[in-house]
Amino acid sequence: MKQFEFTVKAEDAGQRLDRYLAGNLSQYSRHYIQILISEGRITLNAKPAKANHRLKQGERILVDIPPERKIELIPEKIDLDIVYQDDDLAVINKPQGMVVHPAAGNHSGTLVNALLYHCDSLSGINGKIRPGIVHRIDKDTSGLLVIAKNNFAHLNLSQQIQNKEVVRIYHAITEDNWIEDQGTISAPIGRSPTNRKKMAVVKGGRKAVTHYKVIERFGSHTYLELTLETGRTHQIRVHLNYMGRPIVGDPVYGRRNQKFNLRGQALHAVRLTLTHPRTKEQMTFHAPLPRYFENLLETLRKKNEKS
Repeated sequence: MKQFEFTVKAEDAGQRLDRYLAGNLSQYSRHYIQILISEGRITLNAKPAKANHRLKQGERILVDIPPERKIELIPEKIDLDIVYQDDDLAVINKPQGMVVHPAAGNHSGTLVNALLYHCDSLSGINGKIRPGIVHRIDKDTSGLLVIAKNNFAHLNLSQQIQNKEVVRIYHAITEDNWIEDQGTISAPIGRSPTNRKKMAVVKGGRKAVTHYKVIERFGSHTYLELTLETGRTHQIRVHLNYMGRPIVGDPVYGRRNQKFNLRGQALHAVRLTLTHPRTKEQMTFHAPLPRYFENLLETLRKKNEKS
């Protein structure tokens, strides 16, 4: 059993307990943390806690994580938005809230469980838990990712990503106004020295480059297009937070007080361009903005019209 202990700092006072823990224990989902709370495995000042408790400075939180059970991959009949597929690859439009592969707190309902049901074969290069997974996007990020159906395709696609030949374009809604119409964020990313569960811009980190372009401004918020030159863990989320304009709804890197009732960050992988491993054809795929993203844009446009 793993144990984690936290003492609430002044800057964290007022946060919901489950949201605070999701930010400080990013390897576990907020849903899993809520389950632990309901099971009495999380205490506040040595007493049973509630997920919606608003934290106060100095409160002590104790988290007991039960031993991990052996993960068994089971095909599950889960609806998938399959944008394209053939004998070598599939391109999936992943919904917000879906974990890519099983891990602690997410033993089922993942993209991999769905792929095992929908696909006759998947590459085995990334092991039993991550069949077919060439690259990932975060649970609460929606949009496109490519799946390899065999090892030949997997190796080829991985090499394309390493050589920066795969173009990955995202749309995001951030806090505050961006004065510049476009630019580049080049800042190395590594583990945060103050919270090992998070990533941060750090000296000596791995090279990370993100290009951005303003699509629309709302005064208090900005709609951006972002292109990844590198693909570090949480890269876009970390870079935008580093710029002082984090993504709206981000439970880990975003503002403490969120103004919109979102399930996660407003970040969507909208376009993916790659070369087919076998035919050598250049292919571009698009994923329309999901409803949660469109709703937020509509809200911001109406608010902007009134101001």
